[in-house]
Order: sequence, then C-alpha cells, then structure tokens
Amino acid sequence: MYETGWGVSEDEKEGAKWYRMAAEWGHAPAAVNLGNLYRDGRGVSQDHKEAVRWYRQAAEKNNSLAQFNIGYSYHHGQGVSQDFREAMKWYRMAADRGWGWAQAALGDMYLEGHGVPKNYDEAALWYRKAAELGIPDGQFSFGLLYEMGQGVKQDYAEAVAWYRRAAERGEARGQSSLGDMYKDGRGVPQDYTEAVRWYRRAADQGLPRHNTNSPPCTPRAGAFPRTTYKLTCG
Repeated sequence: MYETGWGVSEDEKEGAKWYRMAAEWGHAPAAVNLGNLYRDGRGVSQDHKEAVRWYRQAAEKNNSLAQFNIGYSYHHGQGVSQDFREAMKWYRMAADRGWGWAQAALGDMYLEGHGVPKNYDEAALWYRKAAELGIPDGQFSFGLLYEMGQGVKQDYAEAVAWYRRAAERGEARGQSSLGDMYKDGRGVPQDYTEAVRWYRRAADQGLPRHNTNSPPCTPRAGAFPRTTYKLTCG
C-alpha cells in the first residue's frame, strides 16, 4: 500500500516496514515485495543478498514469482554466485507452475546453452508457452525463432505476427524487428513508412537507432518483470 501509494501517500520506507512485519509472519507475497525493495534499493539500502534471502522464504511456500526471482539472481549473479544450473532449476520450478516470465527465461537458457546444452527445439517450446500467455519477451523471442528458422520452420509471416504482438505490448525489440520486416518486405508488403513508424516507437523507448549493418537482434536474457503484489487484509 505505502510502496505504491494505493489509498495512502507513497512512502517506500513505510512500505518496507509493513512488508517486513507481514513477511516475518510468513506471508509469501510480502516477502517477495520486501525482496524487490532490497533488490532495487527502494525504502531500504540496496542489498541483493538480502533480497535473495526474502525470495527464498517465499519460494519455500511455492511462490512462483519468488522462484523466478531466485533463478534470475543465479542467472545474473546478483546476491549469489552466478550459476546457470541453479538458475535453470529455479526457472523450471516457476515455469512448471505456469509463470510465463520463467518460461521465457527457460527459452533464453536453451537458446544460449546456459546451464543446459543448446537446444533450439526446447527454446521454441518454452518461448511458445510464454508467448501464448502474453509475455512480450516470449512473443519477441518466438518471432525471432520463426525469422531465423531455429527450432521451428522458417516462416516470415509467423515472425511478423509474433513481433507485432510483442510490439503492441510495448516490447522495443519487437517494434524494431517489425520495422525490419516492413523495410525488407519479409512476411508483409514492403512499406518504408511503416518501417520508420516502428523504428521510431522503438527509439522512443531508448533502443539505439536502427543500424542496417548490425546483426540480427537476439533475446535479452532474463528480462525482469516489475511485479508488486497488492496486499489486502483478511
């Protein structure tokens, strides 16, 4: 409530205090929220180790977001030593419980060969699951596999369809890739006006200006969902 300003003035320090009280009573969503504050340094001093400690407490109660967050921490070496196999373990726990961001992260791991042998078929399987749940990272990455013909049969029209879904949900790489498809006339009629429109939308989000000499973009590993649980009494 205090962290997000729901019904009260926004006060992250006060939010941290109330999350801690609830977390110490074993409330898993509060533990996740407290971990997020430590991760981001909001209302408390930034401390990735402390963030992981609270995530673990929530993960012990089968909280999917906490499981994903621990996986992310191992993936990127935040608060723990980087360990791709541990990241895979935690991502899979959350993914098997239907957490779409974890499914997209599993796709990244299989695509890159981090913690597991590189496997485009497995990457496509997990990206599809995430994409169908509406996760923009999954939609972009699944579109990229169709564009490149990795793990799926190359199909520019399918690539455009998934890039568009990601782009319309604000995924900058999807917007830039959709611009590429319009520029080159792959999967859609060539349309420079549409290409520029999508490039501009990507640029407005801070994606570097399109460079036609650059290699195809690749999925961003472990994009972090900024999820905060809205806690209620009772």
